[in-house]
Amino acid sequence: MKHLNPEQIDRIIEMAWEDRTPFDAILLQFNLKEQEVINLMRREMKPGSFKLWRKRVSGRKTKHAKLRNFTEGRFKCSRQKSISNNSISKR
Repeated sequence: MKHLNPEQIDRIIEMAWEDRTPFDAILLQFNLKEQEVINLMRREMKPGSFKLWRKRVSGRKTKHAKLRNFTEGRFKCSRQKSISNNSISKR
């Protein structure tokens, strides 16, 4: 697996838990495929938490960009940091 620092691992876990963040966004920012994210989640989380997460994201259309029925108009909080590829911009 790719070398990731603790901050990157925390961010990937956060993105993986978010309903509206597709795996494609994690691939773009961290170059991790869906199966690699699943493996990371399995390794970093308690078994019960991992099972809850897998149950939550399995078949969820919003986690897969190709299955979404929307492309624009996503809600974005005004306090959310802008993300471009591998860098998170500061305010």
